Amino acid sequence: MNNFNTAIICGIEAHVCVLQTVIDLLSQGYRVYVVVDAVSSRSLTDRMYAFDHMRQAGAFLTTFESIVLQLTRDANHPNFKQIQQLIKTSAADTGLFPLQSNPISSL
Repeated sequence: MNNFNTAIICGIEAHVCVLQTVIDLLSQGYRVYVVVDAVSSRSLTDRMYAFDHMRQAGAFLTTFESIVLQLTRDANHPNFKQIQQLIKTSAADTGLFPLQSNPISSL
């Protein structure tokens, strides 16, 4: 038996595989963080609706940079300089900006 109560999720097919994994983990009592810029689908529509479903179910939506910095806690982490170099590299636009205005809820 493990003592973990938190899961960090990334993967493909947000609306199928990732969504079902998140729902299963939440039903088992896990705190679930979904790394939105590390989750994909064949269509942006499927991806956006899946994220909305996950959020409504109780998952926390976050980004790679945010979760990595939360895990390191502060600059005293022994690998902070390496992590800092990794996150300094500009990431490609993920097309998720509309999530902030919550377009799905306005339908």
